Amino acid sequence: MKKLFWWMFISATVLIVAAFLVGRFVFPNTVKDLPAPELSEGERGQLGIDKNVNESTIDQYLNRDDAVYRDMRMLKDPGNYEAIGGDSYLSGFVDGFEMVPFPYIVNVTGLPDAVGDTYKGKTLFKYDGTDYIANYEESLQILEDLFPKDKVIFLMCGGGGYSGMMKNLLVALGWDESKIYDVGGYWFYEGDNNVEVRRTLENGKVVYDFYKVPYHTIDFSKLTTK
Repeated sequence: MKKLFWWMFISATVLIVAAFLVGRFVFPNTVKDLPAPELSEGERGQLGIDKNVNESTIDQYLNRDDAVYRDMRMLKDPGNYEAIGGDSYLSGFVDGFEMVPFPYIVNVTGLPDAVGDTYKGKTLFKYDGTDYIANYEESLQILEDLFPKDKVIFLMCGGGGYSGMMKNLLVALGWDESKIYDVGGYWFYEGDNNVEVRRTLENGKVVYDFYKVPYHTIDFSKLTTK
């Protein structure tokens, strides 16, 4: 009986060790190492878009436990983004990204003239050209909840502008710049994780399946004005 017990114990131990070795060497950790943030050249760099982690490569960095993924677009932006070849509607997104509308975070400045004005309502912060000033007692806490400081943060939007502005805001308010990536614009994404929101019916009518969108709203009526 004792021999049988020890044989079973040794066999189980061998199986456990073998499973560990197979997992360690045959199926190694597939999480891709992140390069340090680095600006692209030219106009994309001026927007803040990363040279290495962008629309062309983001699929390699999805589903990381150490990261959050934020798309800064509204469901329907008042700005005329069609004028610059974009889409004012959120027509789709990269799977894994959650929407946090940048125009609700801070007043938007510096848009191309052709786009015109975007949302002009209440915002968590006010940008006066130099500093970001909280409009509500809860503004900073909301920001920390949506953009955890202990995580890598991947930012995206339509063309790369909102995401670059968001990175500037976070860095100005104390976030670690080395952990934030401006991935660029969904309009240029051609990867394998596209979630279509825009849909054309048989009669030619275009509809938007916004129910698919993981969207963070901000109820300003429940916040305390400073």
